[in-house]
Amino acid sequence: MSSVKESLKNLPTTFQKIIVHTLSNDFDQATKIVTVDFKSFISQLRPNQVVVRYKYVGINASDINFTAGRYDPTIKPPFDAGFEAIGEVVATGKATKIKLLQPVAVMNYGVFAEYQIVSEKALIPIPTLNKAFLSLIVSGLTASLALDYHGHMKSKEVVLVTAAAGGAGQIAVQLAKLAGNHVIGTCSTGKEAFLKSIGCDRVINYKTENVAAVLKKEYPKGVDIVFESVGGEMFQTCMKALNVKGRMIIIGAVSSYANEVKDGEKMNVFSWDSVKTNTLLNKSTTITGFFLNHYVSEFPVTMKKLTDLTLSGKLKPATHDEGFAGLQDVSKAIKCMHAGKNIGKVVVELKTPSAKL
Repeated sequence: MSSVKESLKNLPTTFQKIIVHTLSNDFDQATKIVTVDFKSFISQLRPNQVVVRYKYVGINASDINFTAGRYDPTIKPPFDAGFEAIGEVVATGKATKIKLLQPVAVMNYGVFAEYQIVSEKALIPIPTLNKAFLSLIVSGLTASLALDYHGHMKSKEVVLVTAAAGGAGQIAVQLAKLAGNHVIGTCSTGKEAFLKSIGCDRVINYKTENVAAVLKKEYPKGVDIVFESVGGEMFQTCMKALNVKGRMIIIGAVSSYANEVKDGEKMNVFSWDSVKTNTLLNKSTTITGFFLNHYVSEFPVTMKKLTDLTLSGKLKPATHDEGFAGLQDVSKAIKCMHAGKNIGKVVVELKTPSAKL
């Protein structure tokens, strides 16, 4: 017996999605695009689920960690790829309340697909299918929740954001400024003007300036909060720059994601930077990790806050798409991001037809 309550009339006979068929952090090697029979697909819909047709999918540094099996050592291919997307509801289960064509944001494994079945409780309604709202899901939620719950951010503090022109970095910069803080942002060449435009008080181009030297000279008392996503040498530099009672939030280590794990280590194990405990004791500093999935209960309230800030014009999320279109361009978009070419959230538009009742 069908669990479908309502569905659009113009749904396809087939659609495409990306699956991981072998574990690797080389996205091209790990994935392939497959065709799915829509009738068989929608027959799996449960009463509390909906079908979402995706319009835009977001690219994240950890997409290649996921394809490498690093998030879940027990996972075995084949499995679906992708973390975040926005789209519209095109079919509903019998126990759902959401309306057809409602624009929604989705954070769910497997969103690199033209259509996906999603639990209604995982949907976050959004006003429109504006790709700016895509910046608020993984990137926006990470920046907001990490700064609030792990950075304990107040006002009149010095906040350092690494990879500040990236998807999460740009949101962290703006939230820190909105809270009344002095913000330092690191970036590569060509992104300085953007960071100044969103409120960075001091932009450090790590290609042309020595980050450690700048921080030591211009901020001799240290910084209060570091929002860190680069790892390696940048991590060590930031740790040394913390002031007394300073807090560093680790949201990732993008500099190591594209490297295969060597020396006999399993590929699904992260290799993190080491910390000597005396460096923490000497200044009562805190270094804390942040993983977004541990804060699912906070998503609706935080997403509404970010959406309201965006609609009011106080938050200006930037997106970087370079015309990426269709699932075949997801790989290009991932390479663009890991090459450090992007300003803002990297976005791929899916060219599925507009939905109609």
